[in-house]
Amino acid sequence: QRPSIFVVISCKMKILHLDQNHPLLIEQLTQAGFDCQEDYTSSKQDIENRIASYDGIVIRSRFKIDKQFLDAATHLKFIARVGAGLESIDVSYAASKNISLFAAPQGNKNAVGEHALGMLLSLFNKLNPADRQVKSGLWKREHNRGVEIQGKTIGLIGYGNMGRSFAKKLKGFNCTTLCYDIQKDLGNKNATQVSLQTLQEQADVLSLHTPWTPQTNQMVDAAFIAKFKKPFWLINTARGKSVVTKDVVYALKNGKILGAGLDVLEYEKLSFETLFTDKMHLELEELLAMDNVILSPHVAGWTIESKEKLAQVIVNKIVTTYKPDPKL
Repeated sequence: QRPSIFVVISCKMKILHLDQNHPLLIEQLTQAGFDCQEDYTSSKQDIENRIASYDGIVIRSRFKIDKQFLDAATHLKFIARVGAGLESIDVSYAASKNISLFAAPQGNKNAVGEHALGMLLSLFNKLNPADRQVKSGLWKREHNRGVEIQGKTIGLIGYGNMGRSFAKKLKGFNCTTLCYDIQKDLGNKNATQVSLQTLQEQADVLSLHTPWTPQTNQMVDAAFIAKFKKPFWLINTARGKSVVTKDVVYALKNGKILGAGLDVLEYEKLSFETLFTDKMHLELEELLAMDNVILSPHVAGWTIESKEKLAQVIVNKIVTTYKPDPKL
């Protein structure tokens, strides 16, 4: 009699990692019983040709997860983005296919709050132009007289993880912090929730902490800026496409905006990895030449600590949701 043949089929959930992240992400998911595979170089089309064999993907911003990709991912149970936003994913179409979505705004909220505060302090104290002048042999003390946060009114649009983090850091400066959000009853001890009109009437500083949505797209335009009662400083660590650059440049020229700290720009591509890939826009050239403008390359949430925190948040969300059996 021929011996019986047993075929062992792995029941581990297969996860495809499409971007490199902190090593703890793969290490801990593997320890938890997931089958982790990596592909950081194949084209979107090549990934689509074999995505049907995976239960989950982990991505940052390598390419857009659109309908075509989701139609090919016939067994996909979740998409995890190691970042705060989900705008690179067709969220509604993924939901229609019962695909869970995980993001990690809790992981870099502190980094964003600190970056926003750093930009504000640098603007108020003219640190960037003063640094350049001293290094060029110029010693202009009166020209570089600064202003203080104390006594100012700081207006935040968006009061989720990032807005709350910034407001908490402002608490020790003896300023007034207001917040506006489309959701109700979000105000706390660090910020008073008000209407958008009230914020525009009272704010000395506007800081954006909103995701990109059709409602926030090009939100800060000429009409929006004109509604502010006082000249104000602008901080944007959220999304570049929420601000119309040419209107901000015009407001900087006429003094309606006193200075701007921009970690994100309207012209960024979806991957957030490149900017100067097309012909330079005139308004961007003007922005680059302004002493009262501070720019950084979409790194408000990128710190040594946040890289680890973002990965840990994603691990916790996946493991908590699926809890695989490590013996399989």
